[in-house]
Amino acid sequence: MSNLSDRSQGDGASLAAVSLMLAPEYAPFIGSIEYGELGGELPRTSIVYEEPGRARIRLSFRLTEDIRQDDWRVTIRPAFAPTFHWSPHLTPTGDHVVDQHSFRSPALIAGDRELLLTIVPDPDAMLAMPETSASGAAESPRWYMDLDAPRNELTLGLSATEVREHVLYVRRPGAVFPAGELEFGFYVNVSTEADDLANPWRQALAFLWEGWGGKLYRSGEPLRGSLEPYAKYAYEWAFRGWKDAIWQSIDLGDRKVGAPVFIVNVTQSPNYPGETSERELRSVWNQAWFSSLRSAQGLFRFGQRTGNEDYVKRARQTKELALAAPQNGGFFPSVLTAEMEFVDENGRKINRSKGWQTHYWGNSNRNPFTDVVKDAPLHALDMSWTALQMLRWHEELEPDRRLLEYAVRYGDALLRLQDARGFFPGWIDEKTYEPCGVLDDSPETSMSVTFLLKLYQITGNESYRAAALQAMDAVAEHVVPVGRWEDFETYYSCSPFGRDEWIGRKVERNNMYKQCNFSMFWTAEALLESYGTSGDPAYLQLGRRCLDELLMTQASWQPPYIFVPAVGGFGVMNADGEWNDARQSLFAETIIRYGLELGAEEYVERGIAALRVSFALMYCPENPAAKARWEHTWPFFGEADYGFMMENYGHGGRTSATDDYMGEFAIYDWGNGAAAESFMRLAAHYGEAFLDRVGVERG
Repeated sequence: MSNLSDRSQGDGASLAAVSLMLAPEYAPFIGSIEYGELGGELPRTSIVYEEPGRARIRLSFRLTEDIRQDDWRVTIRPAFAPTFHWSPHLTPTGDHVVDQHSFRSPALIAGDRELLLTIVPDPDAMLAMPETSASGAAESPRWYMDLDAPRNELTLGLSATEVREHVLYVRRPGAVFPAGELEFGFYVNVSTEADDLANPWRQALAFLWEGWGGKLYRSGEPLRGSLEPYAKYAYEWAFRGWKDAIWQSIDLGDRKVGAPVFIVNVTQSPNYPGETSERELRSVWNQAWFSSLRSAQGLFRFGQRTGNEDYVKRARQTKELALAAPQNGGFFPSVLTAEMEFVDENGRKINRSKGWQTHYWGNSNRNPFTDVVKDAPLHALDMSWTALQMLRWHEELEPDRRLLEYAVRYGDALLRLQDARGFFPGWIDEKTYEPCGVLDDSPETSMSVTFLLKLYQITGNESYRAAALQAMDAVAEHVVPVGRWEDFETYYSCSPFGRDEWIGRKVERNNMYKQCNFSMFWTAEALLESYGTSGDPAYLQLGRRCLDELLMTQASWQPPYIFVPAVGGFGVMNADGEWNDARQSLFAETIIRYGLELGAEEYVERGIAALRVSFALMYCPENPAAKARWEHTWPFFGEADYGFMMENYGHGGRTSATDDYMGEFAIYDWGNGAAAESFMRLAAHYGEAFLDRVGVERG
């Protein structure tokens, strides 16, 4: 390794620390910018003042040999004491960093009542980053950021990293900086404008979209052409290629119902050469994530559009399943499940259903109390979402008084649960109907706001409107200003980190809560509905703030280390790794609606991109790069599997140019079926020409 210089004896950050001075107008914002040596050399620096309040900083190295150095960083210390901080990922200890995998709309933000400082890593520098060293060393450095609020430090750097927990990142030793030109850069944005202080994300979002994401969108990213072929693949996959695994015909005694099953895996492919084993309970869900009633509306529209009466019939059977959920006191369960058993097949333990004759009702096992569906408590969020879907079916597809009456019974019961401040509880004991005491003042309340306002619009009952606006005001006062975006997914899904110590309190080192963007979406949507009902522009402006916080989890560029189209796709939370998560199809219309209401073309583009990227992971000929990755992972895939789609990409916090693990399961109601529903819904509301456009000239 004669061409590898070893600098691993230090972390690289403390070597010959040098300060970078900016123009005097930045002095109230920045106390110092310090950087160290790489390979014993200091970088060449340049500062370009692109416009008032924005400086582009570049630090460049010309490395004559590969350099082994564990870490190199730039440390920015604000000149003031910020009371607000934002980072795309949590770094609860000094070991943790925000790895580049989390750079969807990358920024570090600090502010108070008068000053706002935003640091944005330079996407062009990241795009130019060399991937491998001449020596063939495996550990190429990765970009990272860090936010240490108590020490008042914002950090950008380069280091090897690894995934710890699910999903946080830490530095690790062994980085090798390859010989050649290395450019590192970032933008410093400062502002004292009242609008920027009230909405600290708008500046970064507009900058990133105009500079990178919007240009890609207007050039045809993330997908070109009509989305109808993708919807067709989704439905043919579910009801032809995989029909024996997907469609569930269920006899409930008094009625025959049907729906696509909750989840399937690759062993259920008609092309799979081995024994089938089901991944989870055979079940059908009507829950905030997995909503068979929502997906059925897309199938209904597609069936009517194409003259496919079988699709319309199946959609109506799924509506009947939702209506079959037994109401008690207005409340109702969210999951219909069949009993399961393990059997031995050729020496392998196989998970099989005992059949729908063993069915029982229960609730989502994504909760704080139990992982047993039968024992899980009622969830107000799930019930409000399902009741809202009932109202949308009744209003948009075909009138059905049963849907309205079902929703009214639930709405009346929901009002009895509202607390004095206006919040609706999280989980409810199904025997006593008392709140269970966890997340009883969370932004999950916002979903009930949207439901109650729709119920008010249809019935004219003022009590629904009054309760909804009281609830909206509670979320606006107690959640939005501090970013307390805690919901069921934040702690009770695949990323439980912090559930025992962080609920209701900030991660001190970051001055941030653990956050999930699901509740940001519900709140942005509810505030838009509250504005539409009340006419109060304060709801619209606060809704825009929530929308922009949500959009910080949307990909505003195409990183070179994300190997599928990603522009417009969404992550999930500040402690997980997903790209292109299925929620993006759900978010799309609300983003578009804000764009049209505010006359903001950026939002329209972002919303359409969110819809279109929802199909980017689908296994089909129209996605040749993704198709090749699927076939590399599952060589037995073929035409019968067209339409298969994983719910997200890069979930584990790492991707690979050659060996990406593309996933082994598909959730129709949180993947291909959900994306197809959003396409059909938006096509009905805005027309396909609107969804096919690639941007318009801006005034």
